Amino acid sequence: MSMSDKNRMLRAAVLWAAVGVLTALFAVGYERLSHGVVSPFMVGAFLIPLVLGSGVNILLISLRMRAAGELCAAFWKLAVGVLTVGCLLQGALEIYGTANRLMIAYPVSGAILISLAALCYLMRKKTLPPPPGEAEFCVI
Repeated sequence: MSMSDKNRMLRAAVLWAAVGVLTALFAVGYERLSHGVVSPFMVGAFLIPLVLGSGVNILLISLRMRAAGELCAAFWKLAVGVLTVGCLLQGALEIYGTANRLMIAYPVSGAILISLAALCYLMRKKTLPPPPGEAEFCVI
């Protein structure tokens, strides 16, 4: 793992931790204004960016694995965002005392996006440096 990969993943871990803290603050404020009604989805929403965002980046750093490519990272970020927003919406619906059968779209789409990100990460090209004496250019 190069130092730039490590710095980029560390920066992403700190950013995801900040998103987790902001999500927790939002949930606390929302539940405080809901006159004592509590939803487990709203309470646990901060864990998604904390575990799937910061936790995964810290795990990759500690295992000295390569950083994901842009497409893999985009799928992963989108999955974490979809799951977090889905938890917050489900929590808001539970606080209001209603339900919606269309809420199943959030965990399903989150699982699909996580699967795509994992597949993309596992199937990424292992780029090797060119042999000594050869030019470093790519023909497409």
